[in-house]
Amino acid sequence: MATQQIPVVVLAGFLGSGKTTLLNHLLGTGDGTRIGAIVNDFGSIEIDAMTVAGQVDSMVSLGNGCLCCAVDTSELDTYLERLARPAARIDVIVIEASGLAEPQELIRMILASDNDRIVYGGLIEVVDAAEFDDTRVRHPELDRHVGIADIVVLNKADRIGDAALQELIGTLADLAPGRPVICTAYGRVDPELFFDRGPGEGHDAAVRQLSFEDLLREAAANEDAAAHHCDGHCDHPDHAHREGHLHAAYQSVEFTSAEPMHPRRLMDFLDSRPAGLYRIKGFVHFDVPENRQKFTLHAVGDFLRFYPEPWPKGEARGTQLVMIGSGIDAPALRKELENCRESTPPEAGAHSMWGVLRYVAAREEDW
Repeated sequence: MATQQIPVVVLAGFLGSGKTTLLNHLLGTGDGTRIGAIVNDFGSIEIDAMTVAGQVDSMVSLGNGCLCCAVDTSELDTYLERLARPAARIDVIVIEASGLAEPQELIRMILASDNDRIVYGGLIEVVDAAEFDDTRVRHPELDRHVGIADIVVLNKADRIGDAALQELIGTLADLAPGRPVICTAYGRVDPELFFDRGPGEGHDAAVRQLSFEDLLREAAANEDAAAHHCDGHCDHPDHAHREGHLHAAYQSVEFTSAEPMHPRRLMDFLDSRPAGLYRIKGFVHFDVPENRQKFTLHAVGDFLRFYPEPWPKGEARGTQLVMIGSGIDAPALRKELENCRESTPPEAGAHSMWGVLRYVAAREEDW
């Protein structure tokens, strides 16, 4: 049985872009998801760590230094090990990089980790829409950071006009071709775009600790009660958000097939994933000699891995995939995958699996 892996998501962006706001939003809307956070502050006073303290199930806070500057990869493994241990029951780990961090180095360290319980979960680059031009002048490396992102969150998009917003989206599309650009305000993005939700309220309910979600719901209830006394002129940002905000929409497309998939055709599809398609998850059935195992598929951005394991006894063999993205063409995706089905009689030989097997080994260059 394959080891249950925990995705490690890198949350990057320059100072003031809204990374901590986005992280707090993820913590407050996880709906049962246990999030482990590594907060990487730059400086001796851990302001960001103080902001999220008590709002997360487990946290490793790094002060007076930048995580990406760690020379030994095992140093990051030490922090990841604390969060990935089975006893912690963490569903996802989020690394909030410092505003001066080098995200490419963080990705390299995750991919080079010896911990078989973790897997790369994507780079989220948070961009300040209102300060984009000034940030680009101060930090020319912004273009490179956006270019390697798996998804770009254009935060504070409500602070610029429609024409400026469309122009900025076009600029980001040029910097990161094919990558989804999610426009939002106050960092409010649906967590399911980044990671799967946890088991929910019923999971170990008798021993579940009081989480930030509980506190948030209680605070929201109190605020709603207090709202009855509002005279309609309240300028609280959350009230403005309720009246009308930019919602980061995404799509989830499912595909199932009782017929086995043709390895080469499927790899052609995966190698040419359409613009906006951020994640693919599920499992695949190949009717190929010596490769009839259950191949679990995990893809985020350009990163792709297969995990072969025996089919559970009594489980029907077949392919089930879920594709998640923004602005994707659901009928077109399903049609492409339907064309990847194996013809009858099977025509795929053992050599047809070479493309798939390239992504079975966990290698740093896969990303």
